[in-house]
Amino acid sequence: MAASARGPQRRTGSGVRHGKLRRSRPVATLLGVVGTAAVVALVSVGSVAAIAANDLRGNIATVELGPGDQARAARQDINAIQGGANILLIGSDTRVGQDAEPEDTEGARNDVTMLVHISEDHSQVTAVSFPRDTMVPIPSCTDPDTGAVSPAQPKAMFNTALAQGGPNGGVACVVRTVENLTGLTIPYAGLVTFDGVISMSNALGGVTVCLAKPISDGSFLNLPAGEVALQGDEALAFLRTRHGVDDGSDLARISNQQVFLSAMLRKLTDEDALANPVTLFRFASAATSSMTLSEGLNRTNTLVSLAAALRDTDTSDMLLVQYPTADDPDDRNRLVVEQDAAHLLNTALQDDRRTQLADGSIGRGAVAAPDAAASAAPAPDAPASSAPADGTTASGGGTPAASTPASSAPAPGTPTALPSTITGQSAAEQTCSKGSR
Repeated sequence: MAASARGPQRRTGSGVRHGKLRRSRPVATLLGVVGTAAVVALVSVGSVAAIAANDLRGNIATVELGPGDQARAARQDINAIQGGANILLIGSDTRVGQDAEPEDTEGARNDVTMLVHISEDHSQVTAVSFPRDTMVPIPSCTDPDTGAVSPAQPKAMFNTALAQGGPNGGVACVVRTVENLTGLTIPYAGLVTFDGVISMSNALGGVTVCLAKPISDGSFLNLPAGEVALQGDEALAFLRTRHGVDDGSDLARISNQQVFLSAMLRKLTDEDALANPVTLFRFASAATSSMTLSEGLNRTNTLVSLAAALRDTDTSDMLLVQYPTADDPDDRNRLVVEQDAAHLLNTALQDDRRTQLADGSIGRGAVAAPDAAASAAPAPDAPASSAPADGTTASGGGTPAASTPASSAPAPGTPTALPSTITGQSAAEQTCSKGSR
């Protein structure tokens, strides 16, 4: 399942494995942080690791989430946060100054938003993708440069949050929106743009993905079925395509991107890239050169600590899930939060409980790889349920969810079974993009 070492070479065999991700930048963002952290620990030890971290930090622009961000980071070890660490990763669709999109486009949206929760005991990493078309409450946000205050919106497109706080306050506004949605505290955040996707795929020599059917998206992207090695502009087009995947929805694109992300993570581990400091440093440098991190995350000690937490995490313990949504009854082109399932996911993250996806819950833009279906993991022992066990009402989109009562929590050591309406996969699962209908 290794990707080609050079260029987007293609094969059309049926013994395929990998896949892809959603519209564009979530993979870039998550792997930018993971790659940056991992390289810091693995380049070497002691002072060499610190030098590497400082060198990488020099590539990164910083932004402040709030007045207490820097103070919190100075006194808090990311690995010692009670209840685990939360990092919000944002993929911006801004074209300004991007080689991939030479024309300037006014404004920027959080076209891809992913919440990464690292459990306190480091036994699981959960990456939650939020569909950009979801209608959610967006709080009032302040532009730190101008002092302009955007009014709170009870129901607005999720991907408009980044534009509410101005160039230097937009990341903080997205963080507040997700905190409001999930009831979590998120002290760390990062943002990446178009060029980061291209640079990272090139640094790895391409990522091999699996297509169950060809992808046809006009002149934008055309790929054959089978295994396809992607890098550069073609990798970016693959991540951005929507009309070339299943029903053309943003939900299909999210699961599509999860396939790509899992393939990239497997490549990093299967090919021993994590043991190759040159490859890791090249990958991390590519990621950080196009990233903006919150001041608390862009610290040497934080990056080194984060690396220590993640470097030994197995891909089977990296869970990629989609925040549960349903069709908006007011607009069939929009989504709303599916409250019962969201309540269960929110409280599991708040309580730092290990979770497990229901059997066969791969998202609509992906399918199990043919040679992986026979060895699929057994379904969870506990039945999946989309409602809290005690019958309580799920928390609203604008109010943090209450903790799940102890009576509804699984026995110690038993993963919380997520309902089948929460789709996704582990990074170890070998999946394929559905491709075009």
